[in-house]
Amino acid sequence: MASVVGQELGLQEKADILKTLGHPLRLKIVAGLEGRCCCVREIWECLHLPQAIVSQHLKILKERGVVVARREGAKVCYSLKNEMMRDLIRALRV
Repeated sequence: MASVVGQELGLQEKADILKTLGHPLRLKIVAGLEGRCCCVREIWECLHLPQAIVSQHLKILKERGVVVARREGAKVCYSLKNEMMRDLIRALRV
């Protein structure tokens, strides 16, 4: 029974990630981060969207474990958290 509970937690976490990626803008941001690190400015300039909107979506992606942020001087750069995220984006072929 313990292994079933563990499986359910793993499945719930995966479902939460898929829900997070269910928003088209977040999916587009994550696809753009595949294989590279970008600062917020690069992302919002590429998407032609206000910085505040992009920052809100990046905050959600970070809180839900999809991306990580790293400070580089005055900039904050974002990248995919791990190989599983890269594999997921590749599987979706976004």
